[in-house]
Amino acid sequence: MDRAVRHKQSGLEPRAHLAVTPAPEPIGIGLSAAILAVRADEPVVAVVVPADSVGDGALPCGPFSPREHTTLEAGLRFWVKRHTGIELGFMQQLCALGGTDAASDEEPAGTPVLSISYLALVGPDQCEATKGAIWRSWYDYFPWEDWRHGKPRCLTAEIEPSLKLWAGQPRAAGDGERPGGSGGPGGHDRSRRLCISFGRDGATWDEEKVLERYELLCEAGLIGSTVASIGHPVAAARPPKLSHSTLGNHAQVLASAIGELRRSIKYRPVIFELMPAVFTLFELQKTVEAILGPHLHKQNFRRLVEGCGLVEPTGEYRFRTGGRPAQLFRFRRDVLLERPTPGVRVKAGRG
Repeated sequence: MDRAVRHKQSGLEPRAHLAVTPAPEPIGIGLSAAILAVRADEPVVAVVVPADSVGDGALPCGPFSPREHTTLEAGLRFWVKRHTGIELGFMQQLCALGGTDAASDEEPAGTPVLSISYLALVGPDQCEATKGAIWRSWYDYFPWEDWRHGKPRCLTAEIEPSLKLWAGQPRAAGDGERPGGSGGPGGHDRSRRLCISFGRDGATWDEEKVLERYELLCEAGLIGSTVASIGHPVAAARPPKLSHSTLGNHAQVLASAIGELRRSIKYRPVIFELMPAVFTLFELQKTVEAILGPHLHKQNFRRLVEGCGLVEPTGEYRFRTGGRPAQLFRFRRDVLLERPTPGVRVKAGRG
């Protein structure tokens, strides 16, 4: 007699149906450079006017092609050389901005573009050998950052009163603060950010917070794309537009670059990337003042750079008509081996 067949339920769960993975979304990569220099005691940035510019110009830029460029830096050097003729030396990656949908010759319409931006520094001699680039003072774009002759009048007369009114206004329902903000209720958070960014109510002006001030002015509707929706903007806060149709708001990139340069010269010897091979201490001082803003005491600055071992005399002098000959110096590269942070440690904060 056959034994009864016993059925045992499997302890294994039935195999789940795997979801079909969608094809990866195409994405373009754009490269841009804020190329900074100091020419005739004026801090300048290289600006080009491409055919697809949507403002008064844009930073040198172009798309990254993995088939043609071995690295991001190589791609950027290619586009900068093509558009301006500048051979880049010092470069430092600044930021990556995404979420921009645009059309270009290289990418189909609607393709998201990731914009990767760099800070680049060149000497004054390279400003003269450029083609296709216009050198503009970066204070044309951010006049409130220029403290070389004291506090800018546009801050006292126009920007600060407008920001104070904006900070006191209640936020509309659903109107959140900018990304990264503390998101406090009403005008309290705005007043706090105004105090920190612009040195209000007894706080100290921090020259490094260039990007924070720019973003606050955009959020308040004094500059940027929101100006048209608020009526009559502040006259002094309407700088030239630095923007690109594909890679977005280049003024934000320039603000990041200036803030990073102001921060870096205090602990790294990058200031000498902006100097000729030989220079006087007065020329070095004027370059630092052009970047940071305030006037520096001549003797104190001289003791600072010589005491820190940043420079060494060349034994030569520059003779000027009607004045004493000025001793020439050069960057002392041995300081890189002696100290981990050999920068120009000036304190430029102002109340």
